[in-house]
Amino acid sequence: MTPIRLHNTKTRRKEDFAPINAKDVRMYVCGPTVYDRAHLGNARPVVVFDVLYRLLRQFYGAEHVTYVRNFTDVDDKINATALARKQAGAEGTLEELVQARSDETIGWYLKDMDEVGAMRPNEMPRATEYIAQMIAMIEGLIAEGYAYEKEDHVLFRVRNYDDYGKLSGRSVDDMIAGARVEVAPFKEDPMDFVLWKPSTDDLPGWDSPWGRGRPGWHIECSAMAHELLGDSFDIHGGGNDLMFPHHENEIAQSRCAHPEGEFAKVWLHNEMLQVEGKKMSKSLGNFFTVRDLLDKGVPGEVIRFVFLQTHYRKPMDWTEKKAREAEGTLRKWRALTAGIEPAASAAPAVIAALADDLNTAGALAELHRLAATGEAAGLLASAQLLGLLTEELSRWAETGDLDLSTHEIRLSDARSVAMESKDFAEVDRLKAAYLEAGLEVRMSKAGVELVPGPDFDAAKLESV
Repeated sequence: MTPIRLHNTKTRRKEDFAPINAKDVRMYVCGPTVYDRAHLGNARPVVVFDVLYRLLRQFYGAEHVTYVRNFTDVDDKINATALARKQAGAEGTLEELVQARSDETIGWYLKDMDEVGAMRPNEMPRATEYIAQMIAMIEGLIAEGYAYEKEDHVLFRVRNYDDYGKLSGRSVDDMIAGARVEVAPFKEDPMDFVLWKPSTDDLPGWDSPWGRGRPGWHIECSAMAHELLGDSFDIHGGGNDLMFPHHENEIAQSRCAHPEGEFAKVWLHNEMLQVEGKKMSKSLGNFFTVRDLLDKGVPGEVIRFVFLQTHYRKPMDWTEKKAREAEGTLRKWRALTAGIEPAASAAPAVIAALADDLNTAGALAELHRLAATGEAAGLLASAQLLGLLTEELSRWAETGDLDLSTHEIRLSDARSVAMESKDFAEVDRLKAAYLEAGLEVRMSKAGVELVPGPDFDAAKLESV
C-alpha cells in the first residue's frame, strides 16, 4: 500500500509517516474552548483531522488508532456567562452554572460536528477532569527549575528550554519583538508564560500548593495528552493560529516535564478560513456559526464537501457558489449510488491522493472521474472514506425520486422540435417548471442537464 506522507511542521518537509507503534497509533488535536456555538472556522480542523483519522484507520485498523480531542472548559467567557445567569436569578452555585454552560455548549458542538460527518474521537477529555494531573506536572517543573512561583502565580521559564521556538521557526528575542506578550511584575522574563494563576472567591478554582486557583491554557493540553497518550505519541494537530504560543508552550513544558519522551513526533497545522474572499469577522458581517448554516438549510454534507475541495495547508474560501455546486454534485452522486453496495475498498487513486499529505482535492477529482464513468460501487466506497455519501448524512438528500434523466430527455426532445418549428413555447414552459422546482437548467450543444439546487423540491416535478 502507498505509504502515508505528511507535512511535518516541525521539520518543514513532507515525510513518510512511521508510527511509533503500528498497533497503537496515537493522535491529539486541540479542541474548542466551549463558551459558545462553533463558528465555521472551528469546523475546518475537525473535518481535516477527521479525514486523517479515517485514513489512519484504513491503514492500521480501527482498533489500532486512538484519537484524542479535548474540550477546554476553564475559561473567562464561560465564567462570565455563568455569572450573568446567576445574577439573573438562575439556581445553583457558580460552579454548577459553569458546569451547566459547559455541558450545553459541548452538546451543541458535538451535534454540529456530527452534522458535518465527523466521527467522534476515541477520547474527548475535559480540562476540568485533569486538574490533578496539571498540578502534578507543574510541581515537577518547579522541582527541576523550569518553573517558579511568584505572587500566587506559577510561570514557566522559557529561556531554560533551549529548543523554544523551533516549531514556529522564531527565536525568543524575535518573538518578544513581534508578539504581544503580557508584561507583569511577577514575571522574571516577558516571555515566561502562566502555568497556574489565582482565582478570586467569585470564580471557579481548585486548591493547589500555590493557593486556590486555576491552570493556564497551555498546561491543560500537555497534561491531558500525557495522561491519555503517554510521553511520546505520533501526531499533534490544530489550526496554524495555535502554532505560537500554544503549541510552542505545550512542547516546552511537556519536554521539560517528561524529558524521556518526544511529546509529539509529527505536527500538522491547517490554514484558516475565509468567507467570499475576506477574513471572517463580526465587523464585516460575514461571521456565522455552523448552526447558522444548518438552520438556513445548508446540509452538513455540503459544508464538508466544500471544505474538502481545498488542501488543508491552504486558506479555504467559503462561498455560496461553492455550496450550491457542492449540493448539486452530491445529489447526483447519491442518485448514482442509490440502492447499491459499496466496493470492498476505496479506489487506489483516492487512497493514494489522501496518503499524499491529505490531498482531498485530488481525491475529489478521482470521485468525479468515477461518477463520470459510472463506477458507482467504487464511487460509494471512495466517498465514504472521505466521510461523504454515508448513511448518517443521507437525510437531507431524501427528497424523492432524483432520477432526472426522463426530464432531461423530455426537455432535450422539446428543444429539438422547437429548433425545427421555431416555436419555443413548450421549451419555455418546461424550463419555467424545472426552475420553479429548484432545478438549475443547463443547455448546451452537448445536451441538457438538470442540477438540483438548495431549494429543490421533487414533489413539484409531478405536475410537469
